[in-house]
Amino acid sequence: MSTYRDFTAPIGSRRATVLRTVGTRERRSHLTAPRVPTVGIDIGGTKVMAGVVDADGNILEKLRTETPDKSKSPKVVEDTIAELVLDLSDRHDVHAVGIGAAGWVDADRNRVLFAPHLSWRNEPLRDRLAERLAVPVLVDNDANSAAWAEWRFGAGRGEDHLVMITLGTGIGGAILEDGQVKRGKYGVAGEFGHMQVVPGGHRCPCGNRGCWEQYSSGNALVREARELAAADSPVAYGIIEHVKGNISEISGPMITELAREGDAMCIELLQDIGQWLGVGIANLAAALDPSCFVIGGGVSAADDLLIGPARDAFRRHLTGRGYRPEARITRAQLGPEAGMVGAADLARLVARRFRRAKRRRVERYERYERYAQARRSTQETP
Repeated sequence: MSTYRDFTAPIGSRRATVLRTVGTRERRSHLTAPRVPTVGIDIGGTKVMAGVVDADGNILEKLRTETPDKSKSPKVVEDTIAELVLDLSDRHDVHAVGIGAAGWVDADRNRVLFAPHLSWRNEPLRDRLAERLAVPVLVDNDANSAAWAEWRFGAGRGEDHLVMITLGTGIGGAILEDGQVKRGKYGVAGEFGHMQVVPGGHRCPCGNRGCWEQYSSGNALVREARELAAADSPVAYGIIEHVKGNISEISGPMITELAREGDAMCIELLQDIGQWLGVGIANLAAALDPSCFVIGGGVSAADDLLIGPARDAFRRHLTGRGYRPEARITRAQLGPEAGMVGAADLARLVARRFRRAKRRRVERYERYERYAQARRSTQETP
């Protein structure tokens, strides 16, 4: 029951109380969140994808545009997001917006602390967009959003302890436990790609050496292929011929395509990447002991060419192997839309509270209009 103190408490303290309840709401969101359409935004280094998603994870409409150049101001990216949301809102009844950003997001899910591919530095993205869009906005890391989508609608359904690993340009990740994303004290948990696996190894853009993503990622795959091609290695003749000598055109999808066609070097490179993937997964199993690892991101398109060697390496390096249950390792099911779908579904956490308040305002307005119309009709009657 409300008390006088509830109504007289300072606005700031009431807002803080609401923010502290978000975690509780998330734990039961898949059961009690409103079944309303929301917009999910997935922001990466090259693209911004926006879509209207229903309560069952179905994409009703999707838009995609290029990410503005990272040298531009944060407002340029915010303008792009706002335009996509407003465009979708013209055709759909949008109740909230969820944003999956490729970067570190604070524990309150308001500020993007750092985004490697954009000029966001301690950017209050949630508050700025909420002011412009006039609907609730939720911001989270893109890997957290993708993991949530796989847990709700994809490869992780039914799992109570799940770890997702996203293999793209680098390695991202997320942890879900008992239906809640584990973000850590400061919101930046899940940066698995920067675990050190080779002391003094390849230099990583993060500034350290030997990070996991330098050995098991899209960048690592392409780097190894280009080095062999540049050395004019006999094993690389197939891919050299494929790119007509333009080594800079070698890409991850190309390597996967040639591996499927039987190119021995490309198959071997994917096996190497997969073995390093298995080593890292074994380390994570020792620390987190999940029931399932979901492998997503662009490199996961190689499927068993990558995941088969990863499973083998995982079994060889798992601590206590032979005397403990082994986590399931599976490929993500939702593909490149996972981050967008997860961000939209997470947005329902805030859609419920604001939707009810908005509904009450609308109902009061409609009752007043009916009353006013009835009075006018009575006065006009002779």
